[in-house]
Amino acid sequence: MNFDVKTEKLSDEQYVISLAGEVDLYTAPEFKQQLLDVIDQGGKDVIVDLTSTTFIDSTTLGVLVGGVKRLRTNEGQLSLVCSDRNITKIFEITGLDRVFTIHETRDAALATGSPS
Repeated sequence: MNFDVKTEKLSDEQYVISLAGEVDLYTAPEFKQQLLDVIDQGGKDVIVDLTSTTFIDSTTLGVLVGGVKRLRTNEGQLSLVCSDRNITKIFEITGLDRVFTIHETRDAALATGSPS
């Protein structure tokens, strides 16, 4: 399978989860576990970097929506990094571009930071 997930802790509350390859029904559970672990460890500003992602499906969208709901109950936020038009179009078609802040670069996402 063409999939990889890496988590970086940048501060007590800021994490970056980088996904690479195809995130689908078979690989999304690993991503979900990483996301839940980050939230359980106190992550409140979570950035999911989709720069190296080649495919996402509805399972991936479900994981992201679940994560944002959980973070918002703790006054946190989840933002995305994605410049692939094929992937950002999925968020637009589903209306999820109004749920997530989508940045074109990791630097842009990091500059936004946690809400005060």
